Amino acid sequence: MATKSTESTKAPKATRQQPDATATATPAPRERRQRVQSAQTGMAVLKGLARLGGRASLSGLAACVGESPAKVHRYLVSLIEEGLVAQDTATQQYLLGAEAMMIGVAAMRQADPVRIAEPALVRLREALEVTSFVAVMGNKGPTIIRFEEPGLPVTVNVRVGSVMSLLWSSTGRVFLGLLDDTRVLAQAEEELVHADASLRAQLNGHDPIGALRRDVQAAHCASVRDTNLKGISAVSAPLFDHTGKLCAAITALGATGGFDAAPDGPIGRAVRREAEASSALLGYVARRD
Repeated sequence: MATKSTESTKAPKATRQQPDATATATPAPRERRQRVQSAQTGMAVLKGLARLGGRASLSGLAACVGESPAKVHRYLVSLIEEGLVAQDTATQQYLLGAEAMMIGVAAMRQADPVRIAEPALVRLREALEVTSFVAVMGNKGPTIIRFEEPGLPVTVNVRVGSVMSLLWSSTGRVFLGLLDDTRVLAQAEEELVHADASLRAQLNGHDPIGALRRDVQAAHCASVRDTNLKGISAVSAPLFDHTGKLCAAITALGATGGFDAAPDGPIGRAVRREAEASSALLGYVARRD
């Protein structure tokens, strides 16, 4: 009888414990959602600080991310604890911390202009049915690194490894206009000396190289018609890295008869748009004058 009494008192206890286990498991999805939302808000605060130049007041940062100063402050405290944000005790402004800088440096080390520009070349080829390529400045001049052709390619004698003229190609003119490098200028001067009179006649008679540079700087791109290759027109735009230095150029080219090389034409706008997007992926932030 004593044993039966003990068993009968134990059974109800086991029954009562089951609802407690169920109640404990129920809030888990909600807790996960809250953690994800919290992480998203924290990242929004961090990205907002980056968009503001890496330094901002609490009120300015709150306005940028669209949250209350009190809420932003709570997240800043956590970010400071993780080393992603720091606070200037003199001005009370918040700035990117050492850990954030290390993340940025690691990302910049992986930023390859050719790899980043490859999808842009494919989009230009498919959307506009033009030949497109990306070039970088090599020892001998602007050198094609990646080349894309449409289904019906235009016959041109340039391929990966080809070195483009600084004066007579749109690619070269981008580097000539936007690189402040004495070696580039010296190469351009040498090209000019050995150029045919018909080619030299296309340039400004008083200041041929200086005029080309100013035109590129004003338009932020370059275009040519039947200069480097007869029957071929091209338009090029610059890629800048996170320091603001020119690191590559994207070019689209086609047969002159059906190719609009005007900087403000549909091809010119598309090339500039793709170059700007690729520059942004390289960490470049355009200056707003």
